[in-house]
Amino acid sequence: MFFGDSITDGNCSTPDANNRWPDHIAKRLQEANRKVAVVNEAFSGNRVLTDGMGVNALARFDSDILSHPKVSTVVLMMGINDIGWPGENAITPDDKEPTAQDIITGYKQLIDRAHAHGVRIVGATLTPFADTFKGIPTEGYYTPEKEKIRVAVNEWIRTGGGFDGVVDFDKVMEDPAKPGYLRDDYDCGDNLHPNDAGYKAMADAVDLDVLLGSAK
Repeated sequence: MFFGDSITDGNCSTPDANNRWPDHIAKRLQEANRKVAVVNEAFSGNRVLTDGMGVNALARFDSDILSHPKVSTVVLMMGINDIGWPGENAITPDDKEPTAQDIITGYKQLIDRAHAHGVRIVGATLTPFADTFKGIPTEGYYTPEKEKIRVAVNEWIRTGGGFDGVVDFDKVMEDPAKPGYLRDDYDCGDNLHPNDAGYKAMADAVDLDVLLGSAK
């Protein structure tokens, strides 16, 4: 199961073309003859800690993930909206800006709840977002201070030992010449969401054995 926000929901991908990264994962699993069902429980604007464009991840985890029969693994990619939405000229300027530790604490709660139900949980790093929405009223979604939070959250995902596996989308999507920025050839134009090529690159970078818990 895939649990996330607009990037997992496939925002900016070609409509009705099944070009979201979980769609490509499903195709890879089928081609590898892995008899695994794929369910995408993502929606645009979702946050770990706070309601926004829908109910927050902590509140919907039981109904949207744990209620599914025979769920074995959930892949979590969420947190960039927790970082980006609050603050001056951002989407929810009156919301309290979270610290990296606030988001990590939310992750730990989701991990504990998954494990309590015998479900593996794989963490995906947050992709680059420098200059997101630059030049429009919500350009405060990104600031250098928020970038520091993203970097700290990603470091915990990679090294904190809480997740049963890690998918490092940050490294896949970052422009090697401009740290903190999406690669131009993977950017749909808003400096946040991938295009079709970007979503496919994300899926191609996933080790299916890590996803399924069979990595050595």
